[in-house]
Amino acid sequence: MAPQDLEQQRVRDHYDAVARRYGEQYRPSAGGAYPANSIRLQILLSRLVESRCKRVYEVGVGEGTPLLEFARAGLEVAGCDLSPEMVALAQENLRRAGLAPELVQVADIEDSATFANQLSGGSFDAVVAVGVLPHVADDKVFLRSIASLLTPGGRCFIEFRNAFFSLFTFNRLTKEFVLDDLLAGVSDDVREAVTEDLDRRLALEFPAVRSRPDGGPSYDEIRAKFHNPLKLLEEFEAAGFRDPVIHWYHYHPAPPMLETTIGAAFRREALALEGQQSHWRGFFLCSAGVVEARLP
Repeated sequence: MAPQDLEQQRVRDHYDAVARRYGEQYRPSAGGAYPANSIRLQILLSRLVESRCKRVYEVGVGEGTPLLEFARAGLEVAGCDLSPEMVALAQENLRRAGLAPELVQVADIEDSATFANQLSGGSFDAVVAVGVLPHVADDKVFLRSIASLLTPGGRCFIEFRNAFFSLFTFNRLTKEFVLDDLLAGVSDDVREAVTEDLDRRLALEFPAVRSRPDGGPSYDEIRAKFHNPLKLLEEFEAAGFRDPVIHWYHYHPAPPMLETTIGAAFRREALALEGQQSHWRGFFLCSAGVVEARLP
């Protein structure tokens, strides 16, 4: 198996394995998880309604929670996912909601032949993809596929992991970003000096690499890229999209490793910061954002 195919298989295996509990991320009361995904869903719903979208296609439907919320808002929906287990669950959830299960299918957004049949009823006013861009092998192919699903003037909403956030975490991710991105091409002697200094200053044991009890690939062990938000906006424009903007979410009032030390005030202040979707601080305090852009 080619390296790229192997990476994709690991992504598929990961999501197949976590499918049964995937919907818990939209139920923040379960386990006390920070409601980042619910906040993101509300951003998406608001923008879809405000933009007067009628038909929405979701790439990476998961077990179907966002797609069902879009349908409840009166939108026509369809979508795909790379994971057969996710698609099976989404189809069951659509069936229970009185919707046609065949609205979602297994497909690879980097292979247009796998979702071409879903354009038989026409293209879409909006395309949503959350939790997908980190896993794709080729951003350019991904954006071309997104554009192929949209009507002229249609909008996309693409979630990404924010590389700039690592400048605020002061941990091993900070070191990786400084050396691999900021100092790319800088001479080895300078990089070695910076490495020694960062090793003294940063909490390199954080964040711990997550593992799965069953021994399968965890999220930290599959392709899960971070994106430079400034370069990402340029990628959208180069792909023919116009007016790209970022809606920031999952604010952090302090580096994540201080959450236990700070206690309840950490979440209180984080939630108070949410809603500043276009604020410049999002470039550094938010671990994720959603790029909204439109076709001409």
